[in-house]
Amino acid sequence: MDHLSMLENNSIYIIREAYNQFQKVASLWSIGKDSTTLIWLIRKAFFGQVPFPVVHIDTGYKFKEIYQFREKYAKVWELELIVHRNEKAIKDGMEPGKGKFECCTELKTNALKDAIDKYGFRALYLGIRRDEHGIRAKERVFSPRDQDFEWDYKNQPPELWDQYKSKALEEEHIRVHPLLGWTELDIWQYIKRENIPVVGLYFAKDGKRFRSIGCEPCVNSIPSDADTLDRIIEELKTTTISERSGRAQDKESDYMMQKLRALGYM
Repeated sequence: MDHLSMLENNSIYIIREAYNQFQKVASLWSIGKDSTTLIWLIRKAFFGQVPFPVVHIDTGYKFKEIYQFREKYAKVWELELIVHRNEKAIKDGMEPGKGKFECCTELKTNALKDAIDKYGFRALYLGIRRDEHGIRAKERVFSPRDQDFEWDYKNQPPELWDQYKSKALEEEHIRVHPLLGWTELDIWQYIKRENIPVVGLYFAKDGKRFRSIGCEPCVNSIPSDADTLDRIIEELKTTTISERSGRAQDKESDYMMQKLRALGYM
């Protein structure tokens, strides 16, 4: 079995195991390449269907291309889409200019906590990868959160020989990470193999493209001529630029990212 097929099989096993253990589940969909690949894998795991809600935490500051892609493929893939916003914080004027940490906390972290509480989800699938950020390397495939949905990164369950902590205490909430062992290059090679649609922002235009997408005021493009999947894959084999170098909140400090994730950030 080739490398991508092994990754796919392992992810599908994790997806099915989590669904078997936690009946009240949902998948987070940022509309980025990783979470879209995760939706694709979930559809493969359940024979073309996603048998639970897909949640988009909407800050109101995403690129228009992200919203267009969301609306199109939510219909094409017949997703039970939940769009959730922290309406109170938005009404009170929260926006990126108030500070990246403060904005992420209110419009992403607290919005996510509110969605979990409102819909009663026991587990959430996320498309994060260990190689994406040093703080995410501390994660587990099945990662427990406490009753306040907060992450104790110093007290994570061991995962040896693919033995996962797939059961939770009554007061715990679980984050499930089926792509944790994938790399950025794996994702793009799998997107090419499977012909997975992705937002056009990833492809170079006028000598620039985005490697990581999110809120428009908080991400920057990188110099690139990679305007096709093959060129993106070749670029990644030689680049020395980090994937999230264009993310404003990541530039603040690793401590900031760790603090955000401890509070419940994605």
